[in-house]
Amino acid sequence: MPLLSRHLLGLYGVPKEDIQLILDTAITFREVLDRPIKKVPTLQGKTVVNLFYENSTRTRISFELAEKRLSADSINFSVSTSSVSKGETLKDTIRNIEAMKVDMVVVRHSAAGTPQFLTKVCSANIINAGDGIHEHPTQALLDMYSIREKLGKLEGLKVCIVGDVAHSRVALSNIYGLKTMGAKVSVCGPSTMIPKYIEDLGVDVIYNIDEAIQENDVLNVLRIQLERKAREYFPSVREYANYFGITNERLEKSGKDILILHPGPINRGVEISSDVADGMNQIILRQVTNGVAVRMAVLYLLGTLN
Repeated sequence: MPLLSRHLLGLYGVPKEDIQLILDTAITFREVLDRPIKKVPTLQGKTVVNLFYENSTRTRISFELAEKRLSADSINFSVSTSSVSKGETLKDTIRNIEAMKVDMVVVRHSAAGTPQFLTKVCSANIINAGDGIHEHPTQALLDMYSIREKLGKLEGLKVCIVGDVAHSRVALSNIYGLKTMGAKVSVCGPSTMIPKYIEDLGVDVIYNIDEAIQENDVLNVLRIQLERKAREYFPSVREYANYFGITNERLEKSGKDILILHPGPINRGVEISSDVADGMNQIILRQVTNGVAVRMAVLYLLGTLN
């Protein structure tokens, strides 16, 4: 059964059947990554443009690898060396790219709603790789895949998203996706970093990290976005680490075998200590590996719709 939409713009409103299909399809591609020859001819002849207006390491390389593993032709767009630096608009940029007969566009942009805009001005399949502080659907999908791979299910699990929820596109996509899949979601962080109406999304709010550890099966620990003036929302990095940082001492005190995720990059000693980041409870590098498989699944399912 194909996906109901020909784009992946976010996880808001995406039906459970579509998320299930992506996660199940990713299992097959995860097996491909463990083969001596990590390549299949599935999207041979298809062309994908990675249109990144923001800096990225994991997401951009993950998409590029996923495209190459599927035998698609992959083109990376660099803003600094493009006509954008000469004043070309996004609309003209995408229309010129489309005129070169591309099939799919993976876009990351600082403005929320950019992927939706692209669907109105071009006919290619659009995949959202992060738009402002709106959504980051493939990150949430790989998080869900990684949780299910480790714990065997999503339905009924208690998952807490910790940190700067107000400014996180990862948090919003995870909330939508996890709730659709039957998980119970909560958020934890300083009151200045929790959106005022977050409970309207059906999530609980916890302001004590020890309570969050005690009550949940999974912690998805968000990066404190120091480059986006996150320091304005708490007195100091040291104080944030003291009140909300995930440490071995806290985990041992709880007596729970809780699963730790982190979308990266990690601020060691701030949102998570080095001993936890390298410890037995976390699956951070596993998330990175699984991200390639999940993005292969998304590209495959959209690329074979046409």
